[in-house]
Amino acid sequence: MKILVLHGPNLNLFGRRELHIYGTTTLAEINTRLTALAGELDIELETFQSNHEGALIDKLHERIDSVDGALLNPAGLTQHGVSLHDAIKAMPFPVLEVHMSNIAAREAWRAHSIISPAVKATIQGLGWRSYTAALRALVETLRDAKK
Repeated sequence: MKILVLHGPNLNLFGRRELHIYGTTTLAEINTRLTALAGELDIELETFQSNHEGALIDKLHERIDSVDGALLNPAGLTQHGVSLHDAIKAMPFPVLEVHMSNIAAREAWRAHSIISPAVKATIQGLGWRSYTAALRALVETLRDAKK
């Protein structure tokens, strides 16, 4: 089983930006934790971060036939990523939306996700644990579907 993890704009600044919201965990540390968990779950993992919507879409297109599922933190594209939404809907595999913060508990304009209607589920508000919880849930969902 192979899972793609996509990190959106500005997430390369985890550990440096808005520490009161995102904490001190860096993106590299999140990827290290995900890689360790992937080893425990006996799956392959590919991670990718971009500050550009088109690069995230291109990565989905590149992996359309080679991954079983994906995790996506759309970050600043959450509210306005129409093209990303459309790309997710075209994928033959489940995508889970991930957010470190609870977007519904932040500024009112952040509460609406244009991405949510295109994904299977959203995991949010658990800090870096949102990623590991999402990876476990996605792998369990995919394994259950194969039974």
